Amino acid sequence: MQPLNKIIETLDLEEIELNHYLATSPNEGWQRVYGGQVIGQALVAASRTVSADRSAHSLHGYFLRAGDTDIPILYKVDRIRDGKSFTTRRVVAVQRGQAIFTMSISFQVDEGGLNHQFDMPDVPGPDDLQTEDEIRREQSKNWPKEFQDSISGSSAIQVKPIEPIDLLHPEPTEPVQRCWMRCGDKLPDDPRIHQCVLAYLSDWSLLDTATRPHAVSFMQDNVQVASLDHAMWFHRPFRADEWLLYDQDSPSASGARGFNRGLIYNRSGELVASTTQEGLVRIHQT
Repeated sequence: MQPLNKIIETLDLEEIELNHYLATSPNEGWQRVYGGQVIGQALVAASRTVSADRSAHSLHGYFLRAGDTDIPILYKVDRIRDGKSFTTRRVVAVQRGQAIFTMSISFQVDEGGLNHQFDMPDVPGPDDLQTEDEIRREQSKNWPKEFQDSISGSSAIQVKPIEPIDLLHPEPTEPVQRCWMRCGDKLPDDPRIHQCVLAYLSDWSLLDTATRPHAVSFMQDNVQVASLDHAMWFHRPFRADEWLLYDQDSPSASGARGFNRGLIYNRSGELVASTTQEGLVRIHQT
């Protein structure tokens, strides 16, 4: 039997009692829990309490405290409402007795209706691009050794940036970035798994968009960044183990916060999901 995909393993919560689920964090060397992890895990917990004829169509989460990767996370699900067409859940993630993240999720039965979307941007396809890991390994040849040691590949997430920047020596660009992304391994066919995996992926690069016009990045010692909130809408069916285009922009940065938006397309040009996020972007004087 092949080992579980790293993301699937991370999203495999243990039910310890009714509406209570326990999760662990992968050993990736991160100082704090990755935001996409708690988004994905919270969506898994909520989905476990909803009938199979309903799928998530939107979620809104707030990051309250930094998560500790060394201890488990408890997810508490509040069954707010079970309606004829919509179901609402609220999830609180807890460590050491304190909430670190809270999220509301709305589920809906499948319905027909009006249909339109923005067209997908005309960009190079994923087959013509290097992976983020390949780009970072090339860039890191000119980095100090302590930063070279931080570069490690991961088969769990595959990302191919279309407009890559040097994270240690960035140049100012427009507040726009695009990348192709997918889960590194084949996933089961369950649509809920694909929603949870895409929720995990959606936090990977979104906040970085707000730093691009200012020639700063999270790898610089005087730059402090952290996700403050995250919202996501699921529009159409998709597979998270197939290439998806993440079209991201940042309309505004002010008050030590950056506001970011994302549109996610499949290779056929269908808009499958959208995201928004505001994050802390604090520049310390050196």
